[in-house]
Amino acid sequence: MKKFLPLLIVFLVILMVLPRSAKLSYDYRKGAPWKYETLIAPIDFPVLKTEDELLEERRQAAENIVPYYKYQDDVVSRSIRAAESVDLGEFAFIRTSMVASLKSVYDRGVVGDDGVPGNSELVYVQRDKRAVARPAAEISRLAEARGAFISAVSSEWPEVNVDSLMRAVSASEMVVPNLVYDRVASEQLSPEASMAVSPTSGYVSAGQLIVSQGEIVTSEIAQMIASYEKEYNANMGTSAGGFLFWTGNIIIALLLVVFLYFAIRLVNPAIFRDNGKYLYLTLIFTVFTVISIVLPRTHPEYLYVVPFVLCALLLEAFFDDRLVVMTYGISILPLLFYAEGGKAVFTVFLAGGVISMITFKLFNKGWRQFLNAIITFAVMFLVFLGLRITDLAGGNVIRTAFLLFISAILCVAGYPLSYLFEKIFNLVSVYRLSELCDTSNPLLHELEQKAPGTFQHSLQVMNMADAVAGAVGANVQLVRAGALYHDIGKMNNPMCFVENESMLAADGVLRYHDGLSPQQSAQDIIKHITDGAELAQKHRLPSVIVDFILSHHGTTVVRYFYDRFLKDGGSPEEIGLFRYPGRKPVTREQTILMLCDSIEAASRSLKDYTPEAFDAFVEGIVAGKMEEGQFEEAEISVKELGIVKSALKTYLAQMYHGRIAYPKRKNKFINIIK
Repeated sequence: MKKFLPLLIVFLVILMVLPRSAKLSYDYRKGAPWKYETLIAPIDFPVLKTEDELLEERRQAAENIVPYYKYQDDVVSRSIRAAESVDLGEFAFIRTSMVASLKSVYDRGVVGDDGVPGNSELVYVQRDKRAVARPAAEISRLAEARGAFISAVSSEWPEVNVDSLMRAVSASEMVVPNLVYDRVASEQLSPEASMAVSPTSGYVSAGQLIVSQGEIVTSEIAQMIASYEKEYNANMGTSAGGFLFWTGNIIIALLLVVFLYFAIRLVNPAIFRDNGKYLYLTLIFTVFTVISIVLPRTHPEYLYVVPFVLCALLLEAFFDDRLVVMTYGISILPLLFYAEGGKAVFTVFLAGGVISMITFKLFNKGWRQFLNAIITFAVMFLVFLGLRITDLAGGNVIRTAFLLFISAILCVAGYPLSYLFEKIFNLVSVYRLSELCDTSNPLLHELEQKAPGTFQHSLQVMNMADAVAGAVGANVQLVRAGALYHDIGKMNNPMCFVENESMLAADGVLRYHDGLSPQQSAQDIIKHITDGAELAQKHRLPSVIVDFILSHHGTTVVRYFYDRFLKDGGSPEEIGLFRYPGRKPVTREQTILMLCDSIEAASRSLKDYTPEAFDAFVEGIVAGKMEEGQFEEAEISVKELGIVKSALKTYLAQMYHGRIAYPKRKNKFINIIK
């Protein structure tokens, strides 16, 4: 029941966020034949412009700014007063013409020599608190206005050399710009103009042919089909609550949950028994699946900015790559069906997630995370660009590139959540395992100081387990960490264990077990299991490390002292005094550590280093563990166990390879003495 309850909750959450009404969606592409029946419009609907068309028209509208000017009455008044007071001498009779011509020029409007900005055919002129639209052609540049002023006076008095007279009194300088450009008002008018662009490019009436079966889908036909889908989905979708529709939703939600269940079962069924990992996996899956379902309906324009890749990164920190890829792929699967252009969106984010998993192993610390974000963005954008060029994706390229870049950066910003989840769900990330494997950390340093023999034994077991785990595809980092800490309990009584007896000062000194009964010796040895678990909890080691401590001897018997006990006349019924109080290994990693621990310790007594000897030795150890029932709960398969045995034999052959017997050399110093 514990296995299926979280899945039931996930199923109910997904079911509640699935669409309440059916959506019309055709699978087609431009340039390909229409594979459905002939489509005739059942309703009237407008043909919508594409996003690119709207953006271009709005850009053009924004460029065609309608300039806004303010009429300067004080400028005109000063110019008129100057004309009325200028000394014309004997030609004072032309003053009236000068003033009239000046007023005429100013009525048209005078701007600087730069002219009217933009390409607008109209301008707004504000005078007396009223803005009036006027043709831009009527507005004069400064040089043109001055020329028109002199020309008007000259045409009225042809018998007077007006040009010379005007130059003499600097009359042209009386004409100055009387229209001042108002940039703020002009820019405020621009967005209104751009937003006024019509979103439609035509109209389709009911009964009109949209596309015939087998007809090539052109850009125009594709836009009509897309417009029809939007109109239908907005106004004619199946009403909520229909039995068949709800049945379909139940099937979809169930399939997503079943896919997740089999992904876990096929890759690592042990997750079902690890509450922390199981709940974390289902939480991340649920969050991103819900986003994949809801966002395409509510805010489809922001789809490319969502950091879906973060789902893969948050899972990558704690789970096997195969499970991460499967879970991530299932979580974004709804994009295929509910997002417009779903195949393109799904492909872009699937590619981004996979590449991010690969590169994050290399660039996961400090500023390098931003390098990972850049690589992820580049891959996603290239995939989108390829789809866009081949008309398999829609949307503005520049805008989509910007959104994908923000999405990649958000993944970096969101990744620290993994550290929070690590604490909440009591998880162990690959980076935490790397820290645990650092032999300079205080607990391992203390083990090296107090029990150097045990420390060296742990290092040897770690190297052996590393090779074996790699061969069978187990979690190498996890088994390395387990090997380093599996015997930390021996620190409490290091001299009880044979590997630390080299610390004794000299031969002839009493050994720890001298004078002890077999029962007492066995109890002291067994105690390193409970001591190790207590030390691990005291130093806040993860629970998975404690599991290695409790399972590396399983429920086996301290054979040497048990045999001595029986030889001394002890009863077999008291075997419980010699049995380790641990638990049988469950995971592949725990099974590997149990075998490596036993083989490393027992291999020190080997005398024969031939392949046959290694073969018999490994087979004997494994058979012994199986006879004692230590693999009854293990998830390791017969095939994997065979690979483990083969890897152990190879490792022993490399470790205890034969050496050349060098001839003895006489000591020259001794020969000289002789």
